Amino acid sequence: MTIRHQFAMPLCLALAACSGGDENGAAPITKVACATPPDTPVRIAGGTFAMGSDLVDAEESPMRATTVGSFWIDPHEVTNGQFAAFVAATGYVTLAEKPVDAAQFNVPKEQIPPELLEPGSAVFTPPDTPSDRYADWWKYIPGANWKKPYGPGGADAVPAEPVVHMAWDDMVAYAKWKDGRLPTEAEWEYAAKAGQPARKDQPGPGKANTWQGLFPAVNEGSDGFKGIAPVGCFAPNANGLYDMVGNVWEVTADFYRPGHDPAQRDNPKGPSENDAYDPLNPGFASRVMKGGSYLCAPNYCQRYRPEARQGRDAGLGASNVGFRLAYDRAPG
Repeated sequence: MTIRHQFAMPLCLALAACSGGDENGAAPITKVACATPPDTPVRIAGGTFAMGSDLVDAEESPMRATTVGSFWIDPHEVTNGQFAAFVAATGYVTLAEKPVDAAQFNVPKEQIPPELLEPGSAVFTPPDTPSDRYADWWKYIPGANWKKPYGPGGADAVPAEPVVHMAWDDMVAYAKWKDGRLPTEAEWEYAAKAGQPARKDQPGPGKANTWQGLFPAVNEGSDGFKGIAPVGCFAPNANGLYDMVGNVWEVTADFYRPGHDPAQRDNPKGPSENDAYDPLNPGFASRVMKGGSYLCAPNYCQRYRPEARQGRDAGLGASNVGFRLAYDRAPG
């Protein structure tokens, strides 16, 4: 059973409306020339690395030596163009494009706001004033999906941008079509770190698409973008992988639980579904997402790092969450 709207319902009940205006205090942004990165998956030779971090959030600890085998991974996030090819070939319809079953809310149907039963997804909507409550900047918008990432009144999906508003089942369906899979958290972090030590600082200019300014109300866009960037706009890491931090969060195969099990050091796959626990989504098994997004700022998220991790509701997409695939052999 999908849990797509257990997040959306309390959010929309808490908010009568959210501001949809432009960010306050923003200066004109600088145009960035974006390369067209390759689509061919990159082979990552197996090895041992320091996984996790003891520098920032407790959920990332303990740091410990971890070994992973060789694998291949996409050089960039799955794009709207790539996902469109999948839909054209298969006729696939994502969860965000389907009506919602009222039974999922476990309350009488008449108590459910009608808009929550319409197809849709969660969209970042900047408030007029600074706030430290996430409910002030997320809104469930009927009609938001991968084709219309900002809702029916917003712009169409840009082919070169990462696809968003994906539920877990959507990602798995695409992965099967591509003969791939979602990477484990260990594989993803190993590929993202590319031999570099853990750090705390925000990536510098040209390194990643993150938030400059006072989140969530003032977005300066000094890195060239106030929202999602096309893939290839920022420098790749030493493995030739783009946007391993920033731009959009990337979902991995592992179930989420705060902290790492120090006993899992050889190709770890995270906790079992029964042992999964997400304090922000209790009662449901979340998946681990990695790397932060364009919404991560020094005053709020600070998850623009390979070690960063958070739980992701498997049944609800969002406008800042995407994915990339891993492969056990070189794609033919």
